[in-house]
Amino acid sequence: MNQSTFFLKPEDEMDFIPIIPLNEHDSDDSQDLVIPADLPILPLRNTVLFPGVVLPITVGRDKSIKAVNDAYKADKLVGVLAQKDSNVEDPGTADLESIGTIAKIVKLIKMPDGGTTVIIQGKRRFQLKSFTSEDPYFRAHVELLEEQAAPEDENFAAYIDNIKDLANQIIQLSPNIPSEAAIILKNIENPAFLIHFVSSNLNTELGEKQSVLQTNDIVERAEQLMQLLQRELQFAELKNKLTNKTKTELDKQQREYFLQQQMKSIKEELGGDTNELEIKEMKKKAEQKKWSAAAKDMFQKGIEKLERMHPSTPDYSVVYNHLDLMLDLPWEDYTDDKYDLVHAKEVLDHDHYGMDKIKERILEYIAVLKLKGDMKSPILCFVGPPGIGKTSLGRSIASAIGRKYVRLSLGGLHDESEIRGHRKTYIGAMPGRILQSIRKVKSSNPVMILDEIDKVGADQRGDPSSALLEVLDPEQNNTFYDNYLELEYDLSKVLFIATANNINNIQPALRDRLEIIDLSGYAVEEKVEIARRHLVPKQKEAHGLAKMNFRISDKVLEKIVEDYTRESGVRELDRQLASIMRALAKEFAMNGKVKQTVALADVEQILGKPRYSNEIYKTANMAGVAVGLAWTYVGGDILFIETTLSEGKGELRLTGNLGNVMKESASTALTYLQANARKLGIDPELFQKRNIHIHVPEGAVPKDGPSAGVTMLTALTSAFTGRKVKPYLAMTGEITLRGQVLPVGGIKEKVLAAKRAGLKELVLCWQNEKDVEEIDPNFIKGLNFHYVKTMQQVLDLALV
Repeated sequence: MNQSTFFLKPEDEMDFIPIIPLNEHDSDDSQDLVIPADLPILPLRNTVLFPGVVLPITVGRDKSIKAVNDAYKADKLVGVLAQKDSNVEDPGTADLESIGTIAKIVKLIKMPDGGTTVIIQGKRRFQLKSFTSEDPYFRAHVELLEEQAAPEDENFAAYIDNIKDLANQIIQLSPNIPSEAAIILKNIENPAFLIHFVSSNLNTELGEKQSVLQTNDIVERAEQLMQLLQRELQFAELKNKLTNKTKTELDKQQREYFLQQQMKSIKEELGGDTNELEIKEMKKKAEQKKWSAAAKDMFQKGIEKLERMHPSTPDYSVVYNHLDLMLDLPWEDYTDDKYDLVHAKEVLDHDHYGMDKIKERILEYIAVLKLKGDMKSPILCFVGPPGIGKTSLGRSIASAIGRKYVRLSLGGLHDESEIRGHRKTYIGAMPGRILQSIRKVKSSNPVMILDEIDKVGADQRGDPSSALLEVLDPEQNNTFYDNYLELEYDLSKVLFIATANNINNIQPALRDRLEIIDLSGYAVEEKVEIARRHLVPKQKEAHGLAKMNFRISDKVLEKIVEDYTRESGVRELDRQLASIMRALAKEFAMNGKVKQTVALADVEQILGKPRYSNEIYKTANMAGVAVGLAWTYVGGDILFIETTLSEGKGELRLTGNLGNVMKESASTALTYLQANARKLGIDPELFQKRNIHIHVPEGAVPKDGPSAGVTMLTALTSAFTGRKVKPYLAMTGEITLRGQVLPVGGIKEKVLAAKRAGLKELVLCWQNEKDVEEIDPNFIKGLNFHYVKTMQQVLDLALV
C-alpha cells in the first residue's frame, strides 16, 4: 500500500479500527495468493473480516498469540474465522464458522502492557475443509472461494448508489462518526470493496455480518447490505429524534421515557429485561388459572398497566403485588372431600376422647355432603372452657374429611382492616387475614379455625366483629369483598369453625350467625382416659422416655387429677404429667434406670403436697353457711355463701368482690325472706334489730351472675332460723320475689365440680333436668339430684 487512512468509529460502539487503503486496487495481489496446505487459524470473537479491509486486532489468547507469531515468521498468511458465540472464552472447532477470510499480517506490534496487536488485511474468502491440528493452535485445510465479478448493468449500479446514500445519511445522523468518512466512501470505486467496507463498519450483529460474508452472489450481498443499512438508518433517525426531543423538552417524564428506551435497548443486548421476564411469567401463570371473568378482566387490565409503567415508579410495586396476590389465590381450586363416614369417625375417636355431640354433628355434615355433593358450609362455634381441645378438634375434622387446615387467631384483634384488608394504595397495605390464610393453604375449601372469637376487640379503627358478619354469613360470604383485592371472593365452601370461652362476649349479631356447640368440661373419668391415651404418650415422647417401659396406673392419674388440678380442661394436668416425666428423666440420667410403676407416694414426692382438698366442701358445721355451684372461666367450681347476723339497724353488707347481678340476688333473697318471715318461723322484728353481712370467700376473685340466688336465700334463712344446712349438699338457681326457682346455665360444669368436691346431693331447677340427662351417667354416679320449682322446696330439702 502506498498510502492509507483511517475510518474511526467510537470505542463504545466498536473495539477495532478499520483501516482503508485509499486505492483499493492496490490489493489485487489477492488473486495470486499461494495458500499453504496447513493454514494457521485465528478465531475472532467480536467481528468479521472482509476481503480488502485492514484491521488492527488485539490478540490476548495464548493460542492466538502463538499462531500470529508463527505466521508472521513464515508467509504472514493466516485464516480468520468468526466465533459463533462471542461469550465463549476458549472456543473449540465446533464454535467457529466454516467460512472466513484469508488475511495477511501487515504489522505485528508488541504493546508496552505485554499484549500483542496485529494489523491484518483481508485477501480472499475461503471454505473450511477440515482441522488438522488444535494444539498449540488451530490449523486447517481450506479451499478458496471464487469471487463473482460485479455486473455492469444499471440495476447493480443503482444498488451501489443506494448503499452510498444510505451510508452517508447514517454518517450525518451519527455525531460520533467523523464527517471525513463520507469523503472516504465517495472515493471508493470498486463495488465489491465498497460492500465489504460498509459491511465491516456497520453497527449490526455478528451473525448478520457473517451472513453477508457467506453470500457468494454479489448482487444478493448488496441486497442484504441495503436491508441492514435501512434498519440502521431507521434506528439512527429514531435515536436522533429522541435526542432532539429531550434537548428541546426538559419535561421529567419525557426524559425518563428516553432513558427507558435506551435502557431497554441495552437490556435486550444483555439478554432481556428482568421485569419483562417477570411479566411474561405472570401471563403464563394467568393462562393456567381457573377464575371468574371479572378476575380475569381485572388481571388483564393490571398487566397492561404494569407493562406501561417504569419499574422505578412507586406505583409499580403496588400493581405488581396486587397481581401477584391474584395469581396466588386459589380461585376455583378445591380439595376433594372424603365421604367415608366410618373413616371420619375413626379419626375423630382416635384424636379426641368423648365429645360425642360434636362428632355426631360433623358426621351429619359429611353425610349431607355425600348425598347432595355440594352445600354451603355451616359456621360452627365450639364454646367451652380452655384446655378441652376446641382448636385441636378443628385439625382432626380437617383430617377426617380430607381438607387443608388453617388457624386464624382473633384474640386481641381490634383493627377492621385485619379482616377486610387495607386499600392497596396505602403504604404497607396487605390483604385481610382471611385471604392471607386462603393464599397460604392454596385451597378455596379449607377448614379454617377462627380461634378466640370472643376476644375480638374494637377501637377507633373499626369493629372487627362487624367485619366478620360478612365472612360468617352463609348467605353473604360467597361474595366476600376484600379492600386490597378489590374483587369479590367466594368463601362459601370454607368450613369455618369458631372457638370461644364465653358466648356472652360475642356480639349478638355475630352470635346469631353461628351454630353454637357447647363443650363442657371433662369428668375425672374422662381426664384419666385422656391422660392415659394422649397426654402420657405425648409427654414421654417430649422427654425422651418413649422407649422406657414404665406405667402410670389409673389410680395414680386420678390422684393427680383430683389433688393437683382444679380445671375443666386438661392443660394443668398436662403440666403436672410433664413434671413427673422430668423427674423420671432425671432419675434415668443419674441411675440408668427408672421404676417400672409410678406409685402414689412417688406423685407426692415429685409434685409436693396436694394443692386442693375436698374436705372443706363436705360439711357446713354452722348455721348461715350454704354451698353453691358456680360457672367460672375455667369451668365449674364450688363456693361458700357465708351469712352472719350482728346487733344493728337492719343494714345489709355484701363482701367478696361481687358483681351487680350477684348483689341484686342478695337483695332479692332478703326481700323474699322479709316478706315470708312468719311463714318461715322468723320474727319480723329481727330484720330491724340485726345487721346482715353476706360474704363469699376468695375475695380477690370477681364473682357475678344470678345462679347464687337460691344459695343466698338458703344461707340467710339458716342464719335467721338457726337451722344448719344439710352436709354434702350444694345448689344452684336463680330466684324471683315470688319465690320461684329459675334455670341457669353451665350445668354440666357445675355438676362435675360437685362430683370432684365429693358432694352427694344437688338441688337444681326442674327445667335443668334436661341438661343433667345429657351427662354420661357413669360420670355422676353417687350424686342425688333434687329438682325444685319454688324456694320453699329448696329450704325444705336443705335445712335440717
